[in-house]
Amino acid sequence: MSRRESLLTLLIQSIELREIRLPLVHFFETSFGRTTERRIVLARVTDANGAEGWGECTAGEGPFYSNEWTETAWATLVEFLAPMVLRKEVESAAHVFKLMTSVRGHRMGKATLETACWDLEAKNAGVPLWKHLGGTRSEIACGVSIGIQDSPDALIEKIRKEVDAGYQRIKIKIKPGWDLKIVERVRKEFPDIRLMGDANSAYKLSDVPLFQQLDQFNLMMLEQPLAHDDIFDHAVLQRQIQTPVCLDESICSAEDACHAIQLESCRIINIKLGRVGGHAEAKRVEQVARDNEIPVWCGGMLESGIGRAHNIAMSTLAGFTLPGDVSASARYWEEDIIEPPVTVSERGTIRVPDAPGIGFNVNLPRIEALTIRKETIK
Repeated sequence: MSRRESLLTLLIQSIELREIRLPLVHFFETSFGRTTERRIVLARVTDANGAEGWGECTAGEGPFYSNEWTETAWATLVEFLAPMVLRKEVESAAHVFKLMTSVRGHRMGKATLETACWDLEAKNAGVPLWKHLGGTRSEIACGVSIGIQDSPDALIEKIRKEVDAGYQRIKIKIKPGWDLKIVERVRKEFPDIRLMGDANSAYKLSDVPLFQQLDQFNLMMLEQPLAHDDIFDHAVLQRQIQTPVCLDESICSAEDACHAIQLESCRIINIKLGRVGGHAEAKRVEQVARDNEIPVWCGGMLESGIGRAHNIAMSTLAGFTLPGDVSASARYWEEDIIEPPVTVSERGTIRVPDAPGIGFNVNLPRIEALTIRKETIK
């Protein structure tokens, strides 16, 4: 196949999978538990001309945020998803997800390969991924997600550090027992910041009185307060509180977004690449939300630089009007796996790279040093 022909279609000749272990500089705690080290699956896809693209699996270390986790993602990628993509000619990266539809669920695993194919395709076209996706802005606004801390004082200290660093929005994790008094304390210390609370499905509809009390603190939103797969109870909750509900875990597709919007279950949607299955579906969700005047933002999953680069590209789409969880590499890692690391300006923004593909160089020696297993499917 000539290079010109390869630019017209996409054909993956080999897929390399790696698991790396990457320690966090500070633990990150949610209602699910505490994370100190990330187990991350990376994919490198290569075409007949030797060009390559990189993707990252955002599944966690256990089946808590979703039913996918590192071990199931690895096995599903090796045994099923990678063979479905390998040497299957498609029109473009936007069609890669369809190659894997016979496997139910496993959207994070699918996104690992799908996003790598978008990176490869953008590099072959000689354009930045964000432009290839149809992005409209060369700079994105950044917020920061702060996990549950050992004490309220420790939380206040971390928030102050991030506010001083310029981040445009602060998200704090909440859970039963770490909610009303914590939000009250934070709002007293920081009366003017853009503040939101993320519950990660830790509450029930019977907790409506608590959420009504939180209304007084002028929160931007409450993220996924009820069950991870619910849109019905969230609609009941939204009718009884002033604070906008933001859905996260329960939006896995554009169809989910349509149903939630029709039911008035939320006023904001968080889009995560892994949760929806990659860039093509993320674009569909963004379009549905934009058509219905529902703002969206990019959620984070403690990604390494490769996943973070894909998040930056996605965040340039027109519907991403709220600051996302895309923050600097140094907040999480002593040394990232991309060069240069992601940095945030004093204004709380990230300048989107103009190099082809994800726009960052992959530090292969660093990845090699962190790799604990590797498999190549040819």
